[in-house]
Amino acid sequence: QVQLVESGGGLVQAGASLRLSCAGSGRTFSKVPLGWFRQAPGKDGDFVAAINTIGTSTGYADSVKGRFTISRDNAKNTVYLQMNSLKPEDTAVYYCAARSLMYGSWSRYGSDYAFWGQGTQVTVSS
Repeated sequence: QVQLVESGGGLVQAGASLRLSCAGSGRTFSKVPLGWFRQAPGKDGDFVAAINTIGTSTGYADSVKGRFTISRDNAKNTVYLQMNSLKPEDTAVYYCAARSLMYGSWSRYGSDYAFWGQGTQVTVSS
């Protein structure tokens, strides 16, 4: 079982940066791939970024590639999402998620993730 708690969201202007954090608990947190997803009002959830167990492999949605960076610190049981050059279209609730498959690959599909945080709101004004 993995519990996840996101933080770091807020209201910023276009072009600004934010860093989201997701603190995990449970003995398997450091052994499972992690991902970030987001959901804008009235839209389906979208994949944002994901990372493998040891941080050597990452994946990004085309819409955030080059602007967002996912990383993890297994010693702190935390995954991060550094978001630069934010745009109004990045406005959404951001969720971190953990797979249940230990030492598996990251995935861009939400259905592959078993554990989810409660989400943190990111609002980017123009």
